[in-house]
Amino acid sequence: MSGPNSSQQAQPYSGQQAQYAQFQPQPNDSPIGAEAAAAAEEYHFPTHRLRAQQNPNRTPLVLVVCGSFSPITIMHLRMCEMASDWVRMVEDSYEVVGIYLSPVSDAYKKSNLAAAHHRIRMCQLAVQDTSNCVMVDPWEARQPRYVPTAQVLDHFRHEINKTLGGIESIESPERKQARVALLCGADLMHSMSTPGLWSPDDLDRILGGDGGLYVVERHGTDLEEAKEALSKWAEHISVIPQVVPIDLSSTKVRLFLHKKMSVRYFVPNPVIEYILENSLYGTTKEDQDTYVQLVNGKVAYSSDLS
Repeated sequence: MSGPNSSQQAQPYSGQQAQYAQFQPQPNDSPIGAEAAAAAEEYHFPTHRLRAQQNPNRTPLVLVVCGSFSPITIMHLRMCEMASDWVRMVEDSYEVVGIYLSPVSDAYKKSNLAAAHHRIRMCQLAVQDTSNCVMVDPWEARQPRYVPTAQVLDHFRHEINKTLGGIESIESPERKQARVALLCGADLMHSMSTPGLWSPDDLDRILGGDGGLYVVERHGTDLEEAKEALSKWAEHISVIPQVVPIDLSSTKVRLFLHKKMSVRYFVPNPVIEYILENSLYGTTKEDQDTYVQLVNGKVAYSSDLS
């Protein structure tokens, strides 16, 4: 999340939300307006890993992870696993039936942001063989302008609860309305608690009603102040402890790539291969050749040369 922008102090709020504060949904039954609809041509909402509800006594829960994913890392994948474990082991009222990654559009204008089609593909490669419940929704990334997080969640609620009619159950032919909540890291929760950074209406749309927030804590980060600032929605916020701390970010991965250092085990191998094949983040053909040699075990070690 970007922080407050001092040049926008006249705005009622600033930072990420103020960048496109005038962007409002079109008067349409769907949150997709005419301009966005053009960009979403041939768009199909992914449902191939959306599970049927197993326990009819619970409310189906869909988690959405919004972010740049430039590039996606194993930490993004671990967040999904930690959230699934948390809901299954701690929260008796809900059942995770699907998790979506929603890459931000190019209009976000963040530095070192790879083009949307690259980030969509990297996310797809990251989850195709590593997960049975995580999907990538390209809708947000394909929009011609930045879409605030609240409107992204509106999109998911529309697709799941209106277009699909809810979640199937293994025990009943009737579909059940799902709760759609945001899954994020501690930094995003901190930004939400910062006065003036998010609009009150957006916060209520994200955290209130059938929404909610699942936050994976960061080791050494105190969330008590943030929880106090967001106490109005305390019942809709779940803080997930990171039992094994992983201090990894896309920023650090890009730094490693810039320094010609290995990012294996930080990023899924298919994503590394895609980065090198497309010369993303300053990588070159020489880097690709070196990676192939490492994978194939064709690197000459000093013991081989003696």
